[in-house]
Amino acid sequence: MMMKFVFALCFSLFAAAVPAQGLAPDVQVKTITNEVIGIIKQDKEIQAGNRKKIDDLVDAKVLPYFNFSRMTALAVGRNWPKATAEQQKALTGEFRALLVRTYSSALSAYKNQVIEFKPLRAAAADTDVTVRTQVKQPGTEPISIDYSMEQTPTGWKVYDVAIGGVSLVTNYRETFNAEIREGGVDGLIKSLVGKNRSLDTQASAKPK
Repeated sequence: MMMKFVFALCFSLFAAAVPAQGLAPDVQVKTITNEVIGIIKQDKEIQAGNRKKIDDLVDAKVLPYFNFSRMTALAVGRNWPKATAEQQKALTGEFRALLVRTYSSALSAYKNQVIEFKPLRAAAADTDVTVRTQVKQPGTEPISIDYSMEQTPTGWKVYDVAIGGVSLVTNYRETFNAEIREGGVDGLIKSLVGKNRSLDTQASAKPK
């Protein structure tokens, strides 16, 4: 349950009702993390696992604060330049859908975990920083969540998340490279489409 919440927090971090552009990256993380926890605590339907409500929340509030194009390029790695513009667009869309579908249903896993925010170690002029946090719960070891963030014209955006020191994009890169070796870029796209359809089928089979 603890790890399930950690994964959920990574992709629900920015599901707040207030704009976060203009804030320092660590302030942005802290402000909106507290907002989303407040939403979870008050929303019984999310706690009960209402998939449609969770998906709507993620679709509306999460996506603007993550740079999925850069995340996908990093995950695909050296094969990214080999993909056509159309393939890159398809990969980004399917990877984004996979991440959202994988973690949105875990929002209901919050059980009063404590989020600790580490001091930001960065200069004022830095445009690429790491915001470090820890998730704590009695009886378990703390789990670190580190957000790699870049400054863009529309504010700070996340392009990678490391859970317990393991990078999300690096973890996917190994799988993606294997898929591309086996079936090329189109093979990876086909695989991602299949995974997303499978997750949709599993979600629709669960009680609403």
